[in-house]
Amino acid sequence: MTTLQQVAPFAEGAVIFKEEDIIEGVVVAIEKAALYVDLGQAGTGIIYGIEFMNARDVIKRINIGDTISAKIVLRENNDGYVELSLKEARQALMWNDAEQAIKDKRVMDLVVKDANKGGLIIEWQGMAGFLPASQLKEENYPRIEDGDKDKILRELKKLIGKRVSVSIISAIPKEGKLIFSEKDGGTTKEAKEIVAGNHLVGDEVEGTVTGVVEFGIFIKLSDGVEGLVHKSEIDWGLVEDTKAHAKVGDKVKAKIIEVKDGKISLSLKALKENPWKEAAKKYKKGDDVDGVVIKFNKHGALVSIEEGVAGLVHVSDFGDEAKLREALSLGKIYKFSITLFDANEERMTLAYGKK
Repeated sequence: MTTLQQVAPFAEGAVIFKEEDIIEGVVVAIEKAALYVDLGQAGTGIIYGIEFMNARDVIKRINIGDTISAKIVLRENNDGYVELSLKEARQALMWNDAEQAIKDKRVMDLVVKDANKGGLIIEWQGMAGFLPASQLKEENYPRIEDGDKDKILRELKKLIGKRVSVSIISAIPKEGKLIFSEKDGGTTKEAKEIVAGNHLVGDEVEGTVTGVVEFGIFIKLSDGVEGLVHKSEIDWGLVEDTKAHAKVGDKVKAKIIEVKDGKISLSLKALKENPWKEAAKKYKKGDDVDGVVIKFNKHGALVSIEEGVAGLVHVSDFGDEAKLREALSLGKIYKFSITLFDANEERMTLAYGKK
């Protein structure tokens, strides 16, 4: 088992989160009275004391390597750790279970707790979910000839207290939405449209930023449906910090690039001019260019020859990584020659050398 001595404390120069923030991390150690979480740039979190005692039933279900969500109680304690509460982790586990239930197409017998004009309210693991009337089986669907909503509601209320066999077709933690279907399979096109609405790939939409995380930006569209802009779809240039590109509450425009399984993928950069199109008119294989080093990775150095157009100088050009870093520095301009240029694939490779 990983011990306290093997876990690094709060990282110097890390991204600063404030108390009450919800943060996600990977469990790296579980001891008799403490649980440690790798929070990436934010350092290492610890759940102990009363927070550990209150969450014992949840911790029993957690394994090293699991990703959990927790609330920051104290940004940095005397030992340099971020003190966390597992209150939000309990909810996160339920949402994870819900997502797994969707993948497994799990069918559950649950009790109808209430009804409204649109459908039934069902409780699952302490959470209230919604079963739309359109997702009821034929025998439970209210047959009202004139479509009177009050009459429909009266028919739906007759199901309160009864058990129905349902499957989860959508789980949206950020909005607290859990949607069920009584229909076989639970993944019909109609069910998915409850989540994705009538949005189509290629549509340009407007929305409000509801969350900014390391891997992207969440945007709620005008009809309440939420989509994700992955980090790679934020800008044509290198995106190191997503928080530098948006903040919660911002009104933004985006383009739908995928609608799959009731989830919407968005792009911000798709509404901007593609710099590779212009670059294709100016550059070709064999050209000598000036480039600025913008990032190092295990393969070599990423070099930008103009905004949004970057390519890789492979580490093999230098022999090893140490020699590469000795020859090149971040932010500095050097001479390179283009060894591959494919604007359609937005791909370029470069060789280090003087003109």
